[in-house]
Amino acid sequence: MTLAEFKRATAKARPPAGLPPALAALWWAAKGDWDKAHGIVMKEEGRDAAWVHAYLHRVEGDASNAGYWYRQARHAAATGPLEAEWDAIAAALIDKPARAP
Repeated sequence: MTLAEFKRATAKARPPAGLPPALAALWWAAKGDWDKAHGIVMKEEGRDAAWVHAYLHRVEGDASNAGYWYRQARHAAATGPLEAEWDAIAAALIDKPARAP
């Protein structure tokens, strides 16, 4: 899947099947369902989920909580437009090689 395909998928009612949790959370965030997105990343561990978690708290306007999650993700806190950060996270997660189960 490309970033453009992922973005087009946000026009649909349901996320594409088989998305990793962090990408599924981004999909719900794009749909405006912060609670659903947050619920997904709250259940996950790892830097990908932490990065999306940071983004979500930035969307919420909670810079302190976002800062904690950026540190967990080992990413510098974003300061640019939210849309650009969403694109950057989605692109990075889409380009990530699939992990073995």
